[in-house]
Amino acid sequence: MEATLLRTPIYERHVALGARMVPFAGYEMPVQYEGVIPEHKAVRTDAGAFDVSHMGEIHVDGPTAQEFLQAMLSNDVDRLADGEAQYTLLTNEAGGIIDDLIVYRLGHGQFYLVVNASNRTAVYGWLKEREPRGCEVRDASDEYGLVAVQGPRALARLGLPEAPAFTHAMSELDGIEVMVARTGYTGEDGVELCCAEDDSVALWDAIVERGVTPCGLGARDTLRLEVCYPLHGNDITPKTDAISAGLGWACALDTSFTGADMLRRIKDEGPTRRLVPFVMEERAVPRQGMTIEGGGEVTSGTHSPMLDQGIGLAYVPAASATPETQLGIDVRGKPRRARVVKKPIYRKER
Repeated sequence: MEATLLRTPIYERHVALGARMVPFAGYEMPVQYEGVIPEHKAVRTDAGAFDVSHMGEIHVDGPTAQEFLQAMLSNDVDRLADGEAQYTLLTNEAGGIIDDLIVYRLGHGQFYLVVNASNRTAVYGWLKEREPRGCEVRDASDEYGLVAVQGPRALARLGLPEAPAFTHAMSELDGIEVMVARTGYTGEDGVELCCAEDDSVALWDAIVERGVTPCGLGARDTLRLEVCYPLHGNDITPKTDAISAGLGWACALDTSFTGADMLRRIKDEGPTRRLVPFVMEERAVPRQGMTIEGGGEVTSGTHSPMLDQGIGLAYVPAASATPETQLGIDVRGKPRRARVVKKPIYRKER
């Protein structure tokens, strides 16, 4: 028997708006409303809202919480002040990526992790098994709703003040208490709003009433790919290391987190392959799993709404990772030309 799909608290609103629902990470999620291209362009030019309540939220609290997370996570947790956040990795002994996540320092020895929905159980289990005395790891995912509002007009639409990236603060939106985090997965300005689970629908309604375009998973994927944000399960996995994936900047290699020794060795010796962004030189749409001539494989691919051409991420031999290197990708049995580019693939004209 197939497992029953979970639904976020905002599910009925998606259905009422005519969203096409698809299975994703064990949830029934909206892939699009009006369409991927208009939703994508709304985020690049104005503001779009994403229901991300399927993401996992884990609290790590107590007098030894900071020391514990410093030993578990790849980035330097000790650098965080109250009200700050950090992109980081949870790595295994081989330096493989169990998950990429954001850690928020709340104060009073409390930390809050937002993890990928598909890895919620794995992350919680990994941390709980290693939980030291004086620290409590708690899966609080079902207690919260989470809505991301992204785009150049996101803050104006919501009536929220400017704040530095990767900071967070408690606030109120149309009478609803929210934690406003200056984070997101689109490469645009914006916020991720966390509220109590039973306030989720009211929060969604308030956002949409302010003229923000509802967006689905389709646009979320094309947006993140244009700016080369990796997707766990595609571009990074427990079998891929942070150095090869271009995420060495999120690893404080002078600390002693799990897998740090292996990552230091890979950095010193140089990885044998690298994750690179590319654009198609011919009319073709690359997809995950397509092979690359001379070795390599596409991990993510799509048609870019802003560039109107095929784009993607791929692991290639280190010798082929330099920008402007030509690649040959097997697109449904036909060789198609592509070119390695610098990150991000899409750059907004300032």
